[in-house]
Amino acid sequence: MRVVSPEIHEGIKVSELVEMLGKTAFNARRLGEAAKICEEMVKNDSFVFLTLAGAMIPAGMRKIVAGMMQNGFIGSLVTTGANVVHEIVESLGVGHEIGSCYVDDTALAEENVNRIYDVFISQEAFEKVEEFLSGVISEFEGVYASYEFLWEVGKRIEDESSFLRIAAEKEIPVFCPTLHDSIAGLHVMIYRKNLQIDFFRDVSKMIDLCFQKRKMGVIVVGGGVPKNFTLQAMLLAEGFDYAVQITTDSPQWGGLSGATLEEAKSWCKLKPDAKAVTVYCDATIALPLLYAYLLDRL
Repeated sequence: MRVVSPEIHEGIKVSELVEMLGKTAFNARRLGEAAKICEEMVKNDSFVFLTLAGAMIPAGMRKIVAGMMQNGFIGSLVTTGANVVHEIVESLGVGHEIGSCYVDDTALAEENVNRIYDVFISQEAFEKVEEFLSGVISEFEGVYASYEFLWEVGKRIEDESSFLRIAAEKEIPVFCPTLHDSIAGLHVMIYRKNLQIDFFRDVSKMIDLCFQKRKMGVIVVGGGVPKNFTLQAMLLAEGFDYAVQITTDSPQWGGLSGATLEEAKSWCKLKPDAKAVTVYCDATIALPLLYAYLLDRL
């Protein structure tokens, strides 16, 4: 098959463009391959995990995650405590502001503004999170897995576009193996009475999900704990049939975010014949394009 230059035309659909990119080269082709793999995952009724690391919610990706849940493209989300906190920020109507990376951070601190690269968030946002979570946490007693705790949080969120609310309504497990490594974890520590978060219950649930008698897929955004937590569950199962990874890291540094999907096959986390591709791209570019492609195709 020859390399084909995309024929861009007025009114082109995102799905058309992404498919054309699959006949080009480098990471454009990888993005096209990733779209085809994701499409096959869903068409084959696979159980798909989405793992989300990095500041994806402050960057504006929350409605993509929510849409993937609503449309049945993913069966579970594994993410960081920070993304959970920022989702609560958004659901409370405070939001994040377009900022700049060229700024005096000391001056921002004096104005009670926090910076996440080129995104600003006021200290008031975290005060509202504390007000909301303190009331929720103080209600709970007993032992919860992180996904059970987040279902309860989601039930108390009024914003219908919140992926935490959608997850609670549809009973989609949202695992947060680093919940304690976040502002939410600090609030659990401060305001809990007899509440315990048992992360080993998360591991047990993950393994149960991985043992389903159906095709299994994973979409990895970034790396970190969400990636490892999801892939390691397959050490006791048969491995993923499909895998798509979006990362800006490279493998030679030995870090998890750059570890290739081929490397994961050596651990039997992916099946030997798994369809897999890594897209070396900013996830704030690649993820919306993949989601738009799936909406068009499915």
